[in-house]
Amino acid sequence: MTKELDLKLIVSLIRKKLWLVLVIAAIGTAAAGAYSTWVMKPVYQAYTKLIVNSTIGSAGSFQLDLNMINTNLSLINTYKEIIRTPSIMSLVVEKHPEIDVSPEQLMKGIRFSSVNGTQVVTLYYQDTDYKRAVKIVNSVSQVFQMQIPKIMKVDNVYLLHMADPNKMPAPVKPDITLNMVIGAVLSALLGIGLVLLIDYFDDSIRTEDDVQHYLMLPALVSVPYMKPGDMTPKQRSQPPQSKEPKAGETARVS
Repeated sequence: MTKELDLKLIVSLIRKKLWLVLVIAAIGTAAAGAYSTWVMKPVYQAYTKLIVNSTIGSAGSFQLDLNMINTNLSLINTYKEIIRTPSIMSLVVEKHPEIDVSPEQLMKGIRFSSVNGTQVVTLYYQDTDYKRAVKIVNSVSQVFQMQIPKIMKVDNVYLLHMADPNKMPAPVKPDITLNMVIGAVLSALLGIGLVLLIDYFDDSIRTEDDVQHYLMLPALVSVPYMKPGDMTPKQRSQPPQSKEPKAGETARVS
């Protein structure tokens, strides 16, 4: 019963101070949108696609074999780990010192995506400079393609797609709409917490329940709320005055 009464009290407090919660939520939403638009730097994503297959035959044709395909599918996870090694990333940094990124940063920043049952692997890299992201992901893919025959003694990686530095995509970050929604939710929770905090430190007595809670005494008298207009004395209605007959007129007696 106490929990139910406490919950009702909390809901009642929020309803009374709903305007405060809405104001704080609006400020938080606007702040999140402004921060996402003018402060956060846009992040771009470049990607390449690799296919793990058997050795390329003449005229670029693939020699397809069911057993070889199954073997290549099992090698995809191995290749993902090979790419994230200093031996690959150090070569990328050595060949392209202008990217100004360490091998450790490359290993943390490179991402992979592969669909189950396919031999295609997608490499992603995100950066605030799209052209640098393109150069990094293309370089990693090319170096990996050249090093695989030396590491695995098999030439079964083919570069299907390279990132185009001239094609400027839309930034993947920040998501302004998502940030504004998160800002609205967090600021609304902050507003509710502020309402409860204000009520917690408010020791004024307003209701009969407050009297019993703080003073441990029953309320004997309660003064109702009175408007300013209720304090003004009301004018008494005057009784209707009877008309006296003028001179020369005879009063009618009914």
